[in-house]
Amino acid sequence: MKKALILIGILAIVIAIPLIRNKGGGQVPEVEVETLTARAIRSSILASGKLAHEEEVLLSTEVIGKVSGLFVAEGDYVSEGQIVLQIDDEALRALVEQRQASVKVQEIAIESGRVKISNLETQLDRKEQLFERGLLDEDSFQLAENELELAKLDLESREASLVQSNALLQEANKNLSKTSVYSPLDGMVTSLDIKVGETAISSTTNVPGSSLMTIANPDSIQTEINVDEADIANVAVGQEAEIVAIAYPDLPMKGRVESIAISAKQPSGSQSLSFEVKIIFTDTNGVVLRPGMSCRAEIFTNTNEEVLAVPIQAIQIEEDIELNETMFTVFVNDAGIARKKDVEVGISDDQYQEIISGLNAGEQVIIGPDRALRSLEDGDRIELL
Repeated sequence: MKKALILIGILAIVIAIPLIRNKGGGQVPEVEVETLTARAIRSSILASGKLAHEEEVLLSTEVIGKVSGLFVAEGDYVSEGQIVLQIDDEALRALVEQRQASVKVQEIAIESGRVKISNLETQLDRKEQLFERGLLDEDSFQLAENELELAKLDLESREASLVQSNALLQEANKNLSKTSVYSPLDGMVTSLDIKVGETAISSTTNVPGSSLMTIANPDSIQTEINVDEADIANVAVGQEAEIVAIAYPDLPMKGRVESIAISAKQPSGSQSLSFEVKIIFTDTNGVVLRPGMSCRAEIFTNTNEEVLAVPIQAIQIEEDIELNETMFTVFVNDAGIARKKDVEVGISDDQYQEIISGLNAGEQVIIGPDRALRSLEDGDRIELL
């Protein structure tokens, strides 16, 4: 009889433990559950950046002068080789004429020198005959020879001067040609930074007048984002991406990673390094894209089709500092009792985490609320919301 009473007491204590544990306030926690099913998981990284043209040229000038003609306006389409701007060329044209005159003078001098040499050679032949006959003294003969040599040296000097004059003329013509600015590509004038009458200055960064205009191919617009160095190892050329322009938050666009910068840069105002990643558009969703627009991009780095997955908030992380291990656990509903299970996790997206092992399809995973999950223990009674 005494042994029976002892067994009944032990049984009562075992049954009462969950009841006592859930008693703290006299209420059984109410929880939300979700049935474990297979779904597609796409892991991704987020980064921000801006829209820019891949084919874009900032026109500047190599000569200084006032703009005398402007043949385009902002927004105009231009063709490759089309003249877009003219710088006053009066001074350079005068210099070209001066150089041409100098070349002409040298050419005349050379022709005169050749004639002079021809005459001196004829005279030297006659004086040589007279010298051989003894009719001309040696000093007069040597003087004639010296005059011929001096004439030849003078001709060589004139020819060298002609080379120099031609080089100066070529340089003047080259500078004159630079006063006419042509479009280097088919595209649209996206910005116009100078007006007729203003002075164009040879290209210098951040100096007014050094930038004339920007011409870009409107069909070459792309996304340029900065990916943190901690995430760049997961990014590869060809990966799909979703881009959202800040001006059109409800119209996501599709793209593909086109290139990844070889070296890292430190963006202004940031302490970390990042790599520039270029994404081309595959579907703009009807959005009117403009260069300079701020945007954010989600690059899908990995995709697993139809895997078991639970909401991220259902997973709890426990760390064992001594063993340097990280363990992942979830609670499941076992006929009104919370059961804690160790799981192995895989990739995740913004909402779900892949479950590699530890759970079976069809189990009810407790996903919240967060307050209840934080205080829940293995074996606690629960009620479903």
